[in-house]
Amino acid sequence: MNIFRPLKTLTNYSGSMLRADLPSGLSVFLVALPLCLGIALASGAPLFSGLVAGMIGGIIVGLLSGSEVSVSGPAAGLAVIVADSIERLGSFESFLAAVVLAGVIQFVLGILRAGKFSGYFPNSVIKGMLVAIGLVIILKQIPHALGRDNDYEGEFEFQQLADGENTISEIYRAVVTASTGAVLISVLSFLLLIFWDKAAKAKGGFFKVFPGGLAVVILGVALNEFFKATFPGWYLGDTAHQHMVQVPEIKAGESLFSIFYLPDFSALTNPQVYGIAITIAVVASLETLLNLEASDRLDPLKRVSSPDQELAAQGIGNMLSGLIGGLPVTSVVVRTTANVIGGAKSRVSALIHGVLLMLAVFLAAPMLNRIPLACLAAILIMVGYKLANPDVFKKIYREGWNQFIPFFVTVVGIVFTDLLVGIGIGLVVGILFILYTNFQAAFRVIRDGNKVLIKFQKDLYFLVKPQLKEALRELQPGDQVLVDGTHASFIDHDIYDILQEFRETAQSQGIHYELKNVTLQKRRIRNHARTREVVVGE
Repeated sequence: MNIFRPLKTLTNYSGSMLRADLPSGLSVFLVALPLCLGIALASGAPLFSGLVAGMIGGIIVGLLSGSEVSVSGPAAGLAVIVADSIERLGSFESFLAAVVLAGVIQFVLGILRAGKFSGYFPNSVIKGMLVAIGLVIILKQIPHALGRDNDYEGEFEFQQLADGENTISEIYRAVVTASTGAVLISVLSFLLLIFWDKAAKAKGGFFKVFPGGLAVVILGVALNEFFKATFPGWYLGDTAHQHMVQVPEIKAGESLFSIFYLPDFSALTNPQVYGIAITIAVVASLETLLNLEASDRLDPLKRVSSPDQELAAQGIGNMLSGLIGGLPVTSVVVRTTANVIGGAKSRVSALIHGVLLMLAVFLAAPMLNRIPLACLAAILIMVGYKLANPDVFKKIYREGWNQFIPFFVTVVGIVFTDLLVGIGIGLVVGILFILYTNFQAAFRVIRDGNKVLIKFQKDLYFLVKPQLKEALRELQPGDQVLVDGTHASFIDHDIYDILQEFRETAQSQGIHYELKNVTLQKRRIRNHARTREVVVGE
């Protein structure tokens, strides 16, 4: 596998693509900035570590990714693992050694083509994951929109680490303690986003080129400064206040490199480091593969991503992130959704978002710290709504219960637990429905008067026993029954026994009973144009 193959997609890059990727990259940056900081806080890590991971996810993973629209960065799903790992290892520097090692493991998984595992996730579960993440974004951002910021930005678990509340109780407390200034900013920001979105579709031009997210940020900053001058009670504060973006500033006299942490490789003598590295590699890879499947669904051009390439790219990203003091990175649905909604055409948008994060750290921290979280909450709520649009529920409901139930279970599981647990619940239910649907169609019963044909349509395993027994029980005295196993290349021993044992039942009930091509563990071997049947046992 050529790890640098994705760079070839940039050889035919055009100015028209940049006109789409630039505003999209800016929109992703505005979404990613508070999430990078919030996830670092939730992880118990230095604030800069979240921004470093965002830079690496955008610039390095963005260039090498197996997807043209996926955007990577620090993942909320790893926050608990990171916090626990730092505590167990005793220092952030020791944890960074585990991140580097996790990156090596991921890179090897990509080289070994382990990405094919992503193909085993049912579509209903992937759709459920996207909708659930949209709902979680909305629920988690409502308190920030109302001015309550006790919970970290970017934390998606139902039970909150920061304040001991849960998603629902946090919304209740936010309503009770709502800030007038925050409510005004968030409501006006949301209305501006709706207007901007409609104007971009109807008129295009300026509204299509200039990101609505940036317009919302300008409005939020302007309103907050207006409150400061005219209604001090509504003013949300500045850098020192909780309700504002809080990018750490490099103090005068400090080196630019002073913000970076270096891994302590002496920690590799600690066996715990290897267990943590494997855990991070497995969880980060799983999240990445899930999000990659989701990004392909979101991509309007329906390009097919390479999961092996993505794992290798994530591995390189985590190695570099660990080496310079960053959190583990994965592909992230929130950033990817914002990227697609922004109109991204290629991986350049992810690169732009990473460069903007780097500029934010080194050049623009004082200016960015004037942004209220309320206006960013409005942007994220819009992203969440587009993921969890009610039309999605209607569409999947019309596809039938075998699709809707795994989808709905996944949604509920993620909203009321966390991403990986919810996916696990949805996956189990999805597999059960796949098995049920598959075995329901394993054979057909065709009746014409007293003539009955039981026709096997595919391989028969022991899970079909209840349906087969029911079909045999419904046979009546005088029936002429033919059981045709021609199209079954495999018949399980349990099924074979049931069919053989029914001979005595049929004789006692006056049923004429015949088996055709019903053999134990059949397999067919093609020989040129002919197919011959080999009986392994009977």
